[in-house]
Amino acid sequence: MRLLLVEDDVIVNEGLSRTLAHEGYAVESVTCLAEARPMVAHDDVDLVILDLGLPDGDGLSLLTDIKRRAKPLPVLILTARDSLDDKIQGLDLGADDYLVKPFAVDELLARLRVLGRRVTGVASSVLQCGSVQMDLGAHQVSVDGALLNLPRKEYMLLKALMENQSRVQSKEQLEQKLYQWGEELGSNAIEVHIHHLRKKLPAKMIKTLRGIGYVLATNEGGEP
Repeated sequence: MRLLLVEDDVIVNEGLSRTLAHEGYAVESVTCLAEARPMVAHDDVDLVILDLGLPDGDGLSLLTDIKRRAKPLPVLILTARDSLDDKIQGLDLGADDYLVKPFAVDELLARLRVLGRRVTGVASSVLQCGSVQMDLGAHQVSVDGALLNLPRKEYMLLKALMENQSRVQSKEQLEQKLYQWGEELGSNAIEVHIHHLRKKLPAKMIKTLRGIGYVLATNEGGEP
């Protein structure tokens, strides 16, 4: 998922950005409303983690803008405001979740997985395609029960495909899910990751539809 982190505390911002990237999210982090607004105005963000006490205004104003969009984004408020009234106000304005600082990283990741399942329409944190199983909570992939050791980008790519088993993913869609804004990538980066994944997965699992994109085959005959 492509995630926008709006957090003005530099230490929290940098640490959380590293953690989220390690967990397979493509993360862009900003520290103020002025930087966040143009990003949420486009369709290249899947989910927003939003602090409320920002240097140029209240994060609730951004939440209101997001929820007025034709296609609202899921928003998880992450803030030091811990009163019941603050929580009620945030949720009433459309926040999908509300987590108070200080927080446990594992709890935040669990909440993000729940929101991610809403976005993708996947009901479980364990994805299955034929003999391949992906446990999103444990961050593990196995084939016929044997664990695979996948580099982060390959894990993210397989996750994007397994969350969309019945839908073709274009090269551009996969690039957005794997790479952060401004991150340099080669013109054939996706093709290289697909090539390496195919060596580790069952034969014909990843189907290429030339000029369109990629989709997973859900049976041993290689049919999508």
